[in-house]
Order: sequence, then C-alpha cells, then structure tokens
Amino acid sequence: MVRESLAERYSRLSRESTGRTAIDAALRTLDLALATLFLALSLPLAVPIALAILVTSGPPLFYRGERVGRGGRIFTMLKFRTLRRGAEARLGPYLGPELVARTRAETTRIGAWLRATQLDELPQLLNILRGDMSFVGPRPIRPRFFEELAAELPGYWQRLVVRPGLTGFAQVRKGYETSMAEKLAHDLEYIADRSLRLYLRTLGATALRVLGQFLRGFVRPRGGS
Repeated sequence: MVRESLAERYSRLSRESTGRTAIDAALRTLDLALATLFLALSLPLAVPIALAILVTSGPPLFYRGERVGRGGRIFTMLKFRTLRRGAEARLGPYLGPELVARTRAETTRIGAWLRATQLDELPQLLNILRGDMSFVGPRPIRPRFFEELAAELPGYWQRLVVRPGLTGFAQVRKGYETSMAEKLAHDLEYIADRSLRLYLRTLGATALRVLGQFLRGFVRPRGGS
C-alpha cells in the first residue's frame, strides 16, 4: 500500500469534512455575479494597465503562480506582473516578512504603483469566474509551503475546506505583516462562521481599505507582498 503524503492526507480530510452546502452555493452564486460585474467595470482600467506593463517592461503581462485551492487542488493564480522578469525564481525560497522585503527590491516602477493600489490583483476576477477562488476566503498559498505550514500549525488543513479568497478575514483584521498562526486563527473563524452577512461585511471592509490604498498610491507608490 502506498503511503499518502502529509499534503495528500490533509487534502483528503478537507474533502471528507462536513460541508455547509446551502451557504457555499449561495456564496458561489454571489461570487459569479460580482465577478462578472466587476470584470466588465474594470475593463476600461485594465486595458491601459496592460499596455503600460508591456511598454515599460515587456512581456509577460501576467504573473502566473501555482497555488493550493479547495480540497488541495492546484490552480494557476493570475496577477498583473509587477516584478522584474525572473524575480519569481529568485524569491521562491522566501516567505513572510523576508519575502516582503526582498520583493520591494524586485518591483518595477509601474509594479510599485499597481501593488500600492492593489490593481495588480484585477486578473484574479478570472480565477473567481473559473471557480478557483472566491472573493472572500483564506489567501491562496504556494504548494511548496503548504505541507510545511500544515505540519507546523494544527488545523492548517482546514483552510482547504473553502475556496481561497481575493481578500480574507485575516487581511481585513490584521494585514499582511501578521504571523501565520494569527492569520490561521482568523481564517478558521471565517470558515466556521461563514455566512452572507460575514462575506459582505468582509468585502465592505476590504473596499474601504483598498480605496484608501488606491488614493495613497497616487501620492506614494510602494512595493509589497
């Protein structure tokens, strides 16, 4: 008998966990409606951004990164490219605050503005339409870090019960500099209590935060994770 890896075991546990079918179906319907609306509204902004990236730093236009999705399925997450070509390979071994610091040095000029305004994440609307992601959920993580964190943090596998999110409870409450253990606590709280009200409340808090970052981005662009 072939022994399953830790990642495989956690993926299986997430699929076997008792689901909340009705609320998950409702949130998926809302995801589809909002993603379609926002994608249409963002096209007049997305096209100039795409042209600016290609003119200033050439192709590729998108960053494509493997992430762990619902039930342990691997998917390709999209972002507008904000880093110099080849940066992903150079940044690969790092995580957390060290990744944040090293990323700043790799960020292009327009990439710094995109990160400051969070417009680099517009292509993830396509991930939501495809069913890879939700608007609200734990932020997606690279496969190479999943097994490490799952072994270190009890309950980490439970993040796989829902789709990863464009935004999350942890980001709204604590931001990007928080420890993995603290982020997990907030993620698990959202997973356990997820509802239309909590989904909309998290989206509203995110919208206010992004609006503030967008306005500050015109004044002082900066890098980020």
